[in-house]
Amino acid sequence: MPGKRYSAEQIVNKLREAEVLLGQGKSISQAAKQLGVTDQTYYRWRKEYGGLKLDQARRLKELEKENARLKRIVADQSLDIQILKEVSRPNF
Repeated sequence: MPGKRYSAEQIVNKLREAEVLLGQGKSISQAAKQLGVTDQTYYRWRKEYGGLKLDQARRLKELEKENARLKRIVADQSLDIQILKEVSRPNF
């Protein structure tokens, strides 16, 4: 069963909620359960989005998308170059 997908803004908001809950004396397990995520997800989010604000988190996701797109372009170009080298090689 696939889990829910949260946007960067939603994750930052949930981390802020968790900080409030932790400040009220709740444990990390209790805070994560109240947010509807696992402890592991909470720690992963905190590692990735810990000190970010909403606009920074949004920009991070945009940059990650752009980076993935550029990596695909480079891979395609590399493949094209390999094909052209193979075709231009003399056949003996």
